[in-house]
Amino acid sequence: MEFLRHLLLVVHLLGFAALVGGLLVQARDPEKRVNGLMRDGAGTAFVAGLLLVGVLEADGSPDHAKIAVKAIIGLVILVLVMANLRKDRIATGLWALLLLLSVANVCVAVFWSPVHT
Repeated sequence: MEFLRHLLLVVHLLGFAALVGGLLVQARDPEKRVNGLMRDGAGTAFVAGLLLVGVLEADGSPDHAKIAVKAIIGLVILVLVMANLRKDRIATGLWALLLLLSVANVCVAVFWSPVHT
């Protein structure tokens, strides 16, 4: 089970890397758009995260509040990406929001530590 947890964690991280990479590759472009990296990264990160929660539930009790926050942020990212996939361009503000939400989701994962008593 430990190998599966690590494998899903790697896939989850690669999904976020693709999402953020797809966003950052457009940083200097005046016109932003949803690209394949963003689509595939958002979907991969979200699905791998859900599967990872299932594995964590089998091994013990994960922090449900943290998982809920990450899931909501991830779902918002996924919905925004999919809703704008076929558009020729997106607003710079939407692009910035997607980048901010992506970084925020990573920050929740890293800095929201379980409380140790």
